[in-house]
Amino acid sequence: MSSGSSARAKRVLIVEDETLVAMLLEDMLDDAGHSVAHCANNLPQALGFIEAEADAFDFAILDVNLGGQPIFPVAEALKAKGKPFAFATGYGPGGLPDAWRDRPTLSKPFGASDVARVLDDV
Repeated sequence: MSSGSSARAKRVLIVEDETLVAMLLEDMLDDAGHSVAHCANNLPQALGFIEAEADAFDFAILDVNLGGQPIFPVAEALKAKGKPFAFATGYGPGGLPDAWRDRPTLSKPFGASDVARVLDDV
């Protein structure tokens, strides 16, 4: 069932190391009428997918701390490909380096309306 969003359905790359969070995010995206193009749970998976399948997704949601590693190499790769993305973090936008604070941010814990809002703004 759709959340009533008038935005075009998007194919989303999820980069999240917590399986339950990724599953919850998948459900939220599905409920909002979007689809998951791929779930990556580490930097090499995410970077490989971006390089090989950049046309397979429209947007990415990035967990800022991926298994103890900062997500910023993935953010750089997305920026280089011109792909829009949002960060997901428990620290909010203030926890991001200055260079990335202009990007949309989902503050954990986030809800379906937060996810829909970020995607509607793209």
